[in-house]
Amino acid sequence: MEALRFQVVGEAFKKKPLDVEAPSERPAVYFGRKVFDRKKMQAYLPKDIYEKMVEVMDHGAHLDRQVADAVAASMKQWATEQGATHYTHWFQPLTEGTAEKHDSFIERDERGCMVEDFSGKLLVQQEPDASSFPSGGIRSTFEARGYSAWDPTSPVFIIDDTLCIPTVFISYSGESLDYKAPLLKALQAVNKAATDVCHYFDPGVKEVTSNLGWEQEYFLVDEGLYAARPDLLLTGRTLIGHESAKNQQMEDHYFGAIPERVAAFMKELEIVALELGIPCKTRHNEVAPNQFEVAPIFEDANLAVDHNMLLMSLMKRVARKHGFRVLLHEKPFAGINGSGKHNNWSLSTDNGVLLHAPGKTQIQNLRFAVFIVETLMGVYRHNGLLKASIMSASNAHRLGANEAPPAIISSFLGKQVSELLDHIENADRNNVLSMDGKQGMKMDIPQIPELLIDNTDRNRTSPFAFTGNRFEFRAVGSGANCASAMIALNSAVAEALIDFKRRVDERIPALERELASTDHTPKYHAIIEVLREDIRTCKPIRFDGNGYSDEWVREAERRGLDVEKSCPRIFEQYLAPESVHLFECLRVMNQKELAARNEVKWETYAKTLQIEARVLGDISQNHIIPVAIEYQGKLLRNAERTNGLFPAEKARRLNARILHRIEEIAERTSEIERLAEALSAAQSQAEKAEDAHRRALAYHDEVEPLFAPLRCQIDKLEQIVDDALWPLPKYRELLFLR
Repeated sequence: MEALRFQVVGEAFKKKPLDVEAPSERPAVYFGRKVFDRKKMQAYLPKDIYEKMVEVMDHGAHLDRQVADAVAASMKQWATEQGATHYTHWFQPLTEGTAEKHDSFIERDERGCMVEDFSGKLLVQQEPDASSFPSGGIRSTFEARGYSAWDPTSPVFIIDDTLCIPTVFISYSGESLDYKAPLLKALQAVNKAATDVCHYFDPGVKEVTSNLGWEQEYFLVDEGLYAARPDLLLTGRTLIGHESAKNQQMEDHYFGAIPERVAAFMKELEIVALELGIPCKTRHNEVAPNQFEVAPIFEDANLAVDHNMLLMSLMKRVARKHGFRVLLHEKPFAGINGSGKHNNWSLSTDNGVLLHAPGKTQIQNLRFAVFIVETLMGVYRHNGLLKASIMSASNAHRLGANEAPPAIISSFLGKQVSELLDHIENADRNNVLSMDGKQGMKMDIPQIPELLIDNTDRNRTSPFAFTGNRFEFRAVGSGANCASAMIALNSAVAEALIDFKRRVDERIPALERELASTDHTPKYHAIIEVLREDIRTCKPIRFDGNGYSDEWVREAERRGLDVEKSCPRIFEQYLAPESVHLFECLRVMNQKELAARNEVKWETYAKTLQIEARVLGDISQNHIIPVAIEYQGKLLRNAERTNGLFPAEKARRLNARILHRIEEIAERTSEIERLAEALSAAQSQAEKAEDAHRRALAYHDEVEPLFAPLRCQIDKLEQIVDDALWPLPKYRELLFLR
């Protein structure tokens, strides 16, 4: 035991950076090399087929069989030229990961000979086993049929020798069994709703895109040390471990020089990512030791989600080549920062206007105010749902800690935007908007600077902060699929925009009669009136203070915001009447799909805690208690020798100290045994729950509370037991080795 631990630590010290051979071209040249993007489509497809595909991708035109066959043939030609021998439908089931089944291009022709072929039918649709993926009861074990269907808006790509085709995954009866299908529906809903509102200000707008820029935080640990920790290996986090004397308190890791081994890993990761069209832009050390971040340039939300899922997979592969393991758990180490995945979100028009950015004219700034306020309306009405969309057993450890926003959804706007909304709310109606001859419409609102990015501070305790031209949804977890948050957010904002337009349209006829003899514009007066109502309505979601304070929890509850902290109970928000109404009205998901997803969420939560409880019990019984007993024996033998080495009085004093240590070890060992047995009993009882919901609640209420006291006893023993005997790599070894 002693030899193994120190051998592993020693090997970690010896590892050198791996040489990474960079492409001879500049990144702009090899960017997207392994992606069948529009440029390659234009080169490989006949002109008429390419034009039809553009209509399919940009405007949702019908994809007929002739076009599909032509595209498939061109894809195969390109892929085989790149060395591909297989293809797969690449989809995102409810496992939080991705799935793929590889088939070769080999087929038999009519003469029985083997040829390579790839038809439009194989491109457009495949049939994975739907009963083998989480379905929440939509599919029974004997009902195995499900379909994966090509998403033409996300380009295909090559990994190793396989052509990967992004797809949705649905059941035989039509329900979505993945994240992509409802995401595409939510994006379409916000597109239509936002486009309709944009027509108040610019009738030429044809489309609104939801943009996403994720910031992926992660930890790296040496592969040998990772393998020597059963908890890391099986749960992705350390269930025990006393904090290191030095952790992040010196604040010297953040933005520090990147260690050589890590820099080599980052270099190769970026090369691979860029070849796959993932626009990696930023890399740096994060706050905690061994914590880092990678962030891309903004993209369409659907593509950004695909790229993030692909990048997380690439990170794991590349890290192993460099002797690392990537930890995407939200809180792999106690006492230091955990990892999030900030989702920077905004809306933009097809003519290049960023709707969450202030403009140069009064009309543009009125539009800016409308989209800020209606975003807040969506977040306010569905703050509980948004929290449910980012909640998980792992993210629950991070939310509310000092490095992450609290488990209460609120929005920080900053001084200037807050003052703007307050002015619109409180100013006299007739003075807010006026006509001024040839100059046109004027608002009684102080001119907003064109760039607000640096004109307001940032609030890192805010889960949904405005950062100048976008909102940053900071509560999303490191290992999460961004689609979950994007489905909820875009749906909530779409509903708010639809309601806003309905009320404005209803008000315009009355204002036309009222203002008939004036130069005032009824449309803009209607917009201002509805905007003022919504500013007042959503005011409870606005909070610029310290989200970590106890006072804010009490204040948030008084404001009617969701302050629930229990993960299984937070998931219930998906089945709240207002959530079901939201998703059904927008045709994003129906009640059956929502109920099934909740079933999966409760099952996943319970299974996560079940695994952690088993691992913690095994470590306690098989690693910690035997080492504690061994050290007790060592101390007892030492006490026996003391009697023969020292005078009686001195031996007595020495033995008293040794016996005190032995007694402390015995007491802590006994308590560990008792708690481990209680944990096992609580787990067994939780497994008897009648359904997934009750089982998840039992794990949360009865099992999880035993983790902390059991860990406390083990961590105290770690400080007492001889370092040479301790069987598991310690925090100082996990966090400070390169």
